[in-house]
Amino acid sequence: MQLENLIFDISERIAIITVNRPSAMNAMTVSTLEELERVVAEITLNPDIRAAIITGAGAKAFIAGADIAAMRDMTSMQARELALQAHRIYAAIEKSPKTFIAAVNGYALGGGCELAMACDIRLASENAKFGQPEINIGILPGFGGTQRLPRLVGKGRALEIILTGDMIDASEALRIGLVNRVVPQAELLDEARSMARKISAKGLVAIKLCKEAVGNGLEMDLTRACAYEAELFGYSFSTADQKEGMGAFLEKRSAVFRDC
Repeated sequence: MQLENLIFDISERIAIITVNRPSAMNAMTVSTLEELERVVAEITLNPDIRAAIITGAGAKAFIAGADIAAMRDMTSMQARELALQAHRIYAAIEKSPKTFIAAVNGYALGGGCELAMACDIRLASENAKFGQPEINIGILPGFGGTQRLPRLVGKGRALEIILTGDMIDASEALRIGLVNRVVPQAELLDEARSMARKISAKGLVAIKLCKEAVGNGLEMDLTRACAYEAELFGYSFSTADQKEGMGAFLEKRSAVFRDC
């Protein structure tokens, strides 16, 4: 796969996507989004990939927002199309049966923060900073920030971050539930790989159903969401992985899942 803005590696059935524009703080461009869309599709469809890690090149930035110079003269229609493109890609990450882990190694601002929020799990280095600073340039978050952020941290905290445009550090992001874990920067990728390996050992069918239950259930009231969970729970008993998993547990051995 020919890529100019991303580095895409696969090792131990884990894909690592590195946004590789360190001289521009890994700012998101249209071409970066196009490449990311291709890579996400490859991860979703490739049976040899079990999980993915997204990070940024260098020690300063995960993704420090979008390329403002490229956006400045966009028409309203072009801006809308850009937002819809990002929404499509980020939704593909959420709906993928594979697990996506954001390894946030520095500034995660604007579209970078929004990409991290689209991932299933967020790990942050101690120097990471998060924010939705769009208000400072006269616009609002357009890649899902106004929707995912309140779902993760609550309406009041989300509005404070969005309306002030202020950044928060890794410890505050952990406190409010924006990230799952904070680790020293030198240990960030190792921690992400360790988590990816642990999740990759599980059955892919069960992972897919867990993601569907959580993601779709959040859009329902509790009664309908619990009924939806029960349907997926029942479906899981029709799979070979359920037979193998429970059989292995009772036989006190490691399960060998077939992802079906």
